[in-house]
Amino acid sequence: MKRDFLRISDLKKEEIYKIFDITKNFKKLKKEKKFTDHLKNLEIALLFYKPSTRTRISFELAIYELGGFPIYLSSQSTQISRGESLKDTAKVISRYVDGIIIRTYSQEELEEFAKYAEIPVINALTDLYHPVQILCDFFTIYEKKKILEDLKITYIGDGNNVCNSLIEGCDLLGIEIRVVCPLEYMPDERVIKNLRNKNVLKISSNPYEFIEDADIIYTDTWVSMGQDNEREKRLKIFQKYQVNEELLKKAKKDFLFMHCLPAHRGEEVTDEVIDGPNSIVYDQAENRLHCQKSLLAFLFSEPGSERKGEEWE
Repeated sequence: MKRDFLRISDLKKEEIYKIFDITKNFKKLKKEKKFTDHLKNLEIALLFYKPSTRTRISFELAIYELGGFPIYLSSQSTQISRGESLKDTAKVISRYVDGIIIRTYSQEELEEFAKYAEIPVINALTDLYHPVQILCDFFTIYEKKKILEDLKITYIGDGNNVCNSLIEGCDLLGIEIRVVCPLEYMPDERVIKNLRNKNVLKISSNPYEFIEDADIIYTDTWVSMGQDNEREKRLKIFQKYQVNEELLKKAKKDFLFMHCLPAHRGEEVTDEVIDGPNSIVYDQAENRLHCQKSLLAFLFSEPGSERKGEEWE
């Protein structure tokens, strides 16, 4: 039976920690220039509707370094751009490759593709969720802090896909998440409604409210892909949510600053913060490779997956 990864709650808490344990090993092997054959003889397609730097490079390398063969497809170079149905595309691609990683706009269309695909489907970003980013971010936090439970994460800015997946992941892992957004740009109501433990989430529109005791302070771009027509409006509304030295005056000395990148320096964050001693943004970016390798090994090699009986460790 195939295993999709469309949102972070598609994993169980114990599976996430197992993935983290294997990620440590993959990171060690990478430094030693040693690769594995977890995806030996497997072809994995990457179907991207949106531009990408970290997601594309990290996934292509992850597939290659696990012994697989990545095939990159821009949506504009496929018949999808000329109106071919998702059903037909999913069924045909399923005859060619062993799995597919999709970076697109609509979560609903991604789920429709997964419904008809006969191969594992991985969400590499939609407008609603960014689960691979957040899975890797939790690994980075775990790597730095050695724990996840009892931490407090403060997210400041747009209640976007990163924020939605962060909330869902904190709910799953038992981490307190405080979201600070303008009233017009709060997280998706469906995400909040579906929380298993509503006590993990606190929401405010005051950027200073959840700074003092935050272990992690996280922000993201104010203008995501496809929102360029709202740019001037958003920049005015979000001005007071900039993560800068003034905002962080009362922050813990050992807080960690996170940003999934690309950053718009001088907008959501200043150079002093993103280049400062508390910033771990480049560790986040590096860990995309190692943690996604572990996710791929899990989805394609764990007992009960397409490669039944093989040990994915």
